[in-house]
Amino acid sequence: MQATDWIRPEIQQLSAYQVPDSSNMIKMDAMENPYPWTDELIEEWLSVLKQEAKLNRYPDSTANELKQQLRKFLQVPVGMDIMLGNGSDELIQMLILAVNQRERLVLVPEPSFIMYRHLAQVVGMPYIGVHLQPDDFSLDIFAMLEAIETYQPALIFLASPNNPTGNLFAEEDVEAVLEVSEGLVVIDEAYAPYVDGTLISKLSECPNLLVMRSISKFGLAGLRLGILVGSSKWIEQIEKIRQPYNINTLTQLSATFALQHYDVFEQQIQQLKTDRKMLFKQLNAINGVQAWKSEANFILFRVENAPTIQSNLKERGILIKSVHDRHPLLENCLQVTVGTADENLQFLGTIKQIL
Repeated sequence: MQATDWIRPEIQQLSAYQVPDSSNMIKMDAMENPYPWTDELIEEWLSVLKQEAKLNRYPDSTANELKQQLRKFLQVPVGMDIMLGNGSDELIQMLILAVNQRERLVLVPEPSFIMYRHLAQVVGMPYIGVHLQPDDFSLDIFAMLEAIETYQPALIFLASPNNPTGNLFAEEDVEAVLEVSEGLVVIDEAYAPYVDGTLISKLSECPNLLVMRSISKFGLAGLRLGILVGSSKWIEQIEKIRQPYNINTLTQLSATFALQHYDVFEQQIQQLKTDRKMLFKQLNAINGVQAWKSEANFILFRVENAPTIQSNLKERGILIKSVHDRHPLLENCLQVTVGTADENLQFLGTIKQIL
């Protein structure tokens, strides 16, 4: 018996998401916070786990204590609900599963987060991509509105700040999409810690809006926790798809603890925002490099023969991401995460040598 006799053809055509080995590398490829916890914070955290982690029991399926902490942290409006996922990826898949039906489709401005398209293909839901503006990666609002009118999408994802481009979409463009869309619009604010403002406050005004957040980018990528905020009318339906124990005990306890000590992460975020400015300025000053201003914790830049540059950096112990083959607008583009001050300097010095 051949596995290919039973696996759906569209699944066979996909490629699995590849995560490169980062052993003994300066890791600047995954949009992570580069700063570890202090010894004092680790000891306090371990004390909480020792007292409260009951690993012989299933986790709290509602994650009620964590949700209450998130409600305060995110300033969720009264009447709005929270749903949690094992990372944002699980939430994206649940959203697609919830609305998928014959003659319905997903619409996304591109280039954007690769998992929107991948998970739509996994579920078997048609996907339409609308090109961003080639100069600054802003929304081509006329093309977006035309596509919405033509296809009447059941689901629209807008990542703002956008990955991999790093820019924040204009508020008036996002509002225009919300106004004309009859389907669900999900604003993915994974990189919200690095900008001021959120659309969570708009949830009460927009009945077709959901906001997705993550704790990964401000320093807790290892916990895999995605957050969906919106009207209970949406959340109670999508909850029917969620697996009952998808947020494990250690994640619940650790995330609750971390949010109670958010001032530590806030200091790191402010440092990363300062270092982002320096990295952008220095990178853009290198002959042969075009970098785009970012509102996230990474910078997109273009060089000649990007795959070779990435490979040369890897040979010298620095791991960054190539997005060269993801979309025509990303030809010869690379993506570097803002690291520590020392990591940034090592990256800049090495790429100057290579170029």
